Amino acid sequence: MLEIDQLVRQITIYALPLLFAITLHEAAHAYAARRFGDSTAYMLGRMTLNPLKHIDPIGTVLLPLLLLMTGGFIFGWAKPVPVNFSALRKPRQHGRWVAAAGPLANFAMVILWASLQKLASVGVGEFSEPLWLMGRAGVAINISLMLLNLLPILPLDGGRIVESLLPPRWAWRFAQTERYGMWLVLILLATGGLGLILQPFYRLMYDLIRLFF
Repeated sequence: MLEIDQLVRQITIYALPLLFAITLHEAAHAYAARRFGDSTAYMLGRMTLNPLKHIDPIGTVLLPLLLLMTGGFIFGWAKPVPVNFSALRKPRQHGRWVAAAGPLANFAMVILWASLQKLASVGVGEFSEPLWLMGRAGVAINISLMLLNLLPILPLDGGRIVESLLPPRWAWRFAQTERYGMWLVLILLATGGLGLILQPFYRLMYDLIRLFF
């Protein structure tokens, strides 16, 4: 458990990267949905970079804070962007791109935060260390969020992508598992299984990013 001063410092470093990671992830879903024919999220004001439109009190605030305090695998979620997949011009083909838009936004942010960290590492000003730490946090959060969402579990993005790739008969059967998906994720988190599954992929991606930055 972190001391109070350490916790405040960690929150200061992680808050902005986490808000950006979750906000841009959800906004990317909304933008892609509108691009391919569904304006549901746009009409509900979710195609925005305003984090207040996307924050979930538990997934965006409470859970990341608890994980930060206990040194656990940090991740979170926002209010899911509503998508009417049947309104997309090509529901299966375009649906997978709508699902992939969130993780792709996180990957782009990995590159941006890694670039900031690289720039901060050669700086000599008083803000160099805080920016370097924030860049490192941004890389870690976005890799974690991207990998979590790419798990082939509904309603995660990876599950949506798998569903769109399966033959219709099997896709329908797979869709029936959605009601259990988040329970499975929470069980994996509580038992430590989530970290065991994601950590090798996290380490691989982190090392690959470090080859270029």
